[in-house]
Amino acid sequence: MESEAVVARVTEMGQVCGIAAACQELAVPRSWYYRQQAEPVIVVPVQNRPQPRPAHALSAEEKAIVETTLNSERFCDLSPRQVYAQLLDDGHYLCHWRTMYRILAEIGQVHERRAQRKKRVYGKPQLKATGPNQVWTWDITLLPGPTRGHFYYLYVILDVYSRYVVGWLLASCESAELAEGLVAATCAKQGIQPEQLTLHADRGSAMRAITLAQLLSDLGVAKSHTRPYTPNSLP
Repeated sequence: MESEAVVARVTEMGQVCGIAAACQELAVPRSWYYRQQAEPVIVVPVQNRPQPRPAHALSAEEKAIVETTLNSERFCDLSPRQVYAQLLDDGHYLCHWRTMYRILAEIGQVHERRAQRKKRVYGKPQLKATGPNQVWTWDITLLPGPTRGHFYYLYVILDVYSRYVVGWLLASCESAELAEGLVAATCAKQGIQPEQLTLHADRGSAMRAITLAQLLSDLGVAKSHTRPYTPNSLP
């Protein structure tokens, strides 16, 4: 049944038994019936009219004076509240501090007005190898021994470019002297020239030993260590 017909039927029955009973009989909500009876609201758009200018509003010249004062060398580091207070101490009144904020908002200066140092973007340090014997990485791994609580220490030097194990050593302890000997023998075996190789490692005690650092300096090998509390950056 069409809405107009239902409304007409409810109105007709309502004259006899009342609107509530008619709506109940026809299974029609009374709110719907009254909503259909209401006249549609016509929204008339309001024309945009310019707001009248208050009589006490600052002129363009007065706004320019406020802007110049706020950006002066004396007040450029202060907020409008502080500038307002200091001007009152000096016996000068330009405008309220809220008006100062509005003037700054009009010229896009409601933020830090001093020259800011731009944040520099630093790239993540990486070691890249385009050929063999350019970047090595090495570490010491524990291997379980024949009995519980007994371990062997495997020293492995890996070429980053080729993934080839260029040197290794199996020992019963972790020692900077053993690491120094392994690095020296591996460099001699691979024919490493000064300024050719970078050796990367974590920050273990053997990796940061002074004797090993001195050896690398003598061989002309650059050393690289993983930054603290970060995983190894090598691929």
